[in-house]
Amino acid sequence: MDYKILATTFVMVFLAELGDKTQLATFCLSADNDSKVSVFIGSAGALVLSSLIAVLCGTAISRVIPVNYIKIAAGIFFIAVGVWTIYAVLKAT
Repeated sequence: MDYKILATTFVMVFLAELGDKTQLATFCLSADNDSKVSVFIGSAGALVLSSLIAVLCGTAISRVIPVNYIKIAAGIFFIAVGVWTIYAVLKAT
C-alpha cells in the first residue's frame, strides 16, 4: 500500500467534501432524526460506494484514454460548471 497516495487522497477528498451538498444534507438529516448512527452509516456508506464507482470507472477509462486527456477533460468540465454557475447567478439578479 502506498501511504503517500492514501494520505493525499484522504486529504483531498476530505477538503473537497467540507461544506458541500452531501455534508449539508447529512447535517440536516442528523438534525431532523433521532438515530444519528443510522444517518452516519447511511452517509458514510453512500460516500464509500460513490468512491468505489469512481475508482472502478477511473481504472477502466484510463485503460482506453490517456490520463492527461482525462485530466484535461475534468478541468474543462469544472471550468464549464463554474462559467455556467456564474451565468445562472448573473441571470437571476
